[in-house]
Amino acid sequence: MKVVILGAGQIGVPMAIDLSREEEFSVTVVDNNHSALSRLKDQPNVKTLYQDLSFPNIVFETVEKHDLVINAVPGYMGFHTLESILQAGKNIVDITFFAEDPLLLDELAKNQGVTAVVDCGVAPGMSNILTGYVHHFLDRTDRVRIYVGGLPRVREWPYQYKAAFSPFDVIEEYTRPAKYRVNGQLMTQPALSGREYLSFPGLGTLEAFNSDGLRTLLRTIDAPQMIEKTLRYPGHAELMSILRETGFFSKKEIEISGTRIRPLDVTSRLLFPQWKMNPEDQDITVMKIIIEGIKGKKKLQYLYELQDEYDPETGTHSMARTTGYTATTAVRMLQRGMFTQKGVIPPEQLGKNPKLTQFFLTELKKKGIHYRKTVTELD
Repeated sequence: MKVVILGAGQIGVPMAIDLSREEEFSVTVVDNNHSALSRLKDQPNVKTLYQDLSFPNIVFETVEKHDLVINAVPGYMGFHTLESILQAGKNIVDITFFAEDPLLLDELAKNQGVTAVVDCGVAPGMSNILTGYVHHFLDRTDRVRIYVGGLPRVREWPYQYKAAFSPFDVIEEYTRPAKYRVNGQLMTQPALSGREYLSFPGLGTLEAFNSDGLRTLLRTIDAPQMIEKTLRYPGHAELMSILRETGFFSKKEIEISGTRIRPLDVTSRLLFPQWKMNPEDQDITVMKIIIEGIKGKKKLQYLYELQDEYDPETGTHSMARTTGYTATTAVRMLQRGMFTQKGVIPPEQLGKNPKLTQFFLTELKKKGIHYRKTVTELD
């Protein structure tokens, strides 16, 4: 199978290396950054291609030569890139964090006869698969809570943060209003609001705040209480709130000495070097998924916990592992014909199939990524 990966970022490169280890896959990685592509120069089974993927016609022409596409471009490019891939009639696994509703492209995908597995990372991604699995098992789902974050192992002042994926997508988490459900009603609150504190073994206290990570779950899972929050070291959310409220994340141009400029462009130029995840930087991915509901006469709570770390043997960051290997598992699922339904497929739809859920958990476990499950009967 000829696989093309659009984007040679922190997650695109590990995905390429992972798939290239198997003879079933011929892998090509496309980007407009020579430095990013050079990270793959010593990988004998990976081809690289320099292209500007911001043009839909370039995307179309690039992917039509391949059997399957992994979309790993920055979020602001994601929706239109996905649309071009579908127009080319190619199956796709998508990990971009775009603002638009992916289900808007469902009809196009079905008309083209292709499968588009979207939001297929760690969260959204595995969080959806596990939620879908439990929801399908329960007679009634009452409550879903998802807490997730990627953190540097070493806390450094002032931000105590490093970005293992597109920093623009991180800022999008801090600016995009968070949608969630309370008592069956869809609610919206500013990102970074609703702060609470949770303790994790070996990490201590982390700060959780509202973020817009539920996405398709709000349309596909019928649970009256549902929320997703991002985890960071305490204090980070307040710093980001100050920057946002002061206007540093604004995309609206302002004039300075006769020059029009977006504040976000200045902020990114100053902030991103401090957030850069260097190859030697170690990181941690933390996730807790809590699902409560009724099965028969029992009230049950399902708890899934993940605490994954940087892999020093391969030099792969944890966020790249937990996100990228979920996507490459989906590629293997499609390559083996385990799922053939056409259309735009949210991950929770995969989770409704117990065999597929177990396939993802088993494949990730082979790579040292363990989701620990606890089931408790509630009073």
